[in-house]
Amino acid sequence: MLPMTEDRQLVAEVLAHRRGAFERLVKRHQGLVWTVAYRLVQHPEDARDLCQETFLLVYRKLSQYRGDSPLSGWIARIAYHLAARHQQRKRLPMAVMPSDPDEAMDDPLLKVMDAADVESTHIEQELQVLLGQAIERLPPMQGLLLSLYHLEEKSISEISSITGQPEGTIKNSLFRARQRLRGLLEPAMGVVA
Repeated sequence: MLPMTEDRQLVAEVLAHRRGAFERLVKRHQGLVWTVAYRLVQHPEDARDLCQETFLLVYRKLSQYRGDSPLSGWIARIAYHLAARHQQRKRLPMAVMPSDPDEAMDDPLLKVMDAADVESTHIEQELQVLLGQAIERLPPMQGLLLSLYHLEEKSISEISSITGQPEGTIKNSLFRARQRLRGLLEPAMGVVA
């Protein structure tokens, strides 16, 4: 039998219907699920629905989690498949920009900042907004891969497991996404290439 890891312990508590266990699971993984869903469908309402659908499915299928891989990867894979299927069903456009600037600020990506002082905080906020807007302009899959790798700190093999794509394809796509992101950011930041 595998040793009781933190993931396996939490799963055991949820399956035993311990009070607050599923809530802890949701809180621990909701940011990752949001990132996967939102980056693929790029529509906040659809992403919220997909997050709920993901956690409902996680709850129903949790007994099938074997514990041989991180729980976060298992949950992210569920979110990825639901979002990809949703995107195919709806034939969503590949890039949808929020029309309301406040809506764009709801993106967890834009909330990461260092509050050292007012001026640097303001500059950092502007950079985060530019970065968020640039990622929004990428094809959804490229935005997802960048978010998983750089923000969620998932390894190439974990991303491969989540998306079902070969590791070489992931590396190539990340390289192209970084190039495209650089091309979008340089003009916005006034950098001369």
